[in-house]
Amino acid sequence: MLAKQVKSGAVITINDAPHIVENVEKHTPSARGAATLYKIRARNLLTQQKTDASCKGEDSFAEPDFQARAVQYLYPDGDDYVFMDLETYEQYPITGDMVGDDHYYLVEDMEGVSALVLEGRVVGIRVPETVEQQLVQCDPAIKGASATARSKPATTQTGLEIQVPEYMENEEIVRIDTRTGKFLGRA
Repeated sequence: MLAKQVKSGAVITINDAPHIVENVEKHTPSARGAATLYKIRARNLLTQQKTDASCKGEDSFAEPDFQARAVQYLYPDGDDYVFMDLETYEQYPITGDMVGDDHYYLVEDMEGVSALVLEGRVVGIRVPETVEQQLVQCDPAIKGASATARSKPATTQTGLEIQVPEYMENEEIVRIDTRTGKFLGRA
């Protein structure tokens, strides 16, 4: 996989270890003939340490040999999160460190999540690109606010803080982009 094709959520090999990409920044220099640089922030799936890599668009990364298994998020258990394999019904407790900030997108009994299995061991999860959550705390709607008006802060049922349009109210279901953590619209 070329560096210019790497997106958030991709699994790549850096220094002979599997990493899940958390963020990709593209830097285009203003000088003629200079190559576009990509800054990749990834998390090592075995040690949970963050790794930063800078590379040119034509640099390549190997994809580790892992399995993505469809799982359902069941419930939190202390610092762990319990998932169930949808084929074998086996349950996997996954540590909060492995889940990371993805816990903001997990709702009990949620499907569409993938467990990343490497050498027979679950090393991480991948959440869907969009999720639906209920707003539990936001300021009252402003009468006459239009769809293109300013935004206001709101909190979802999992504690995620997002910016929503002023016309949104408590109890509404919204769609959220899990790659950026931004409001997409009503569900």
